[in-house]
Amino acid sequence: MANTPLDIPALIKRIPLFSELVAADLERVARYTRERNIARGEVLFQRGDQPHGFYFVVSGQVKLAFSSPQGTEKVVEIIGSMQSFGEAVMFMNKPYPVFAEALTETTLIHIGQAIVTELIDQDSTFAHKLLAGMAIRLHGLIEDVETYSLRSSIQRVIGYLLQIADSDSPCEIDLPTSKQVIASRLNLTPETLSRIFHDLSNSSLISVHGKRIKLHDPARLARYQS
Repeated sequence: MANTPLDIPALIKRIPLFSELVAADLERVARYTRERNIARGEVLFQRGDQPHGFYFVVSGQVKLAFSSPQGTEKVVEIIGSMQSFGEAVMFMNKPYPVFAEALTETTLIHIGQAIVTELIDQDSTFAHKLLAGMAIRLHGLIEDVETYSLRSSIQRVIGYLLQIADSDSPCEIDLPTSKQVIASRLNLTPETLSRIFHDLSNSSLISVHGKRIKLHDPARLARYQS
């Protein structure tokens, strides 16, 4: 991980919640902010831990997941660089419902709950932005439930690939994490994901080389899921 000190106020400014704060307020938030560096596989917090703020990923990747009584793992969300998580939970006065584990070497900053509460009390606009951010996250979770409930396994995989590619032209993409984590995120078994990749390859829609996937015709691939 980089040894260069982080410019905490500049990073805070990149968090949508704080984007309109003036320099003095950014410095005030910075006093409640701490840098965290975690290695791949290291757990940031466990399910049941009490939150005291929220996190912003500077670089790296974090998965939010929980384990079933049978020991299987369900990945709820994968958080990448320049994304935040944990805003809603810190106001619920309840422990984390998931655990957070680094998928790669990861640098984060932790913003304490106290300064967020202060800003809410003094600025109604800030409170509105916080609520808007939570609403967007909730909308995304609802879309996930709809996807898992109404789409077939192959439709989920194709939708995921097209979302990463974000292109109508032939292109190559790198999967952001392991196939096992992606399978859990899509509510599939790793075996099912591998089978779907194999079927799409046999249909000449994609080529798979490890974590690198070539989409030969995204428009045709999109039609294939209907």
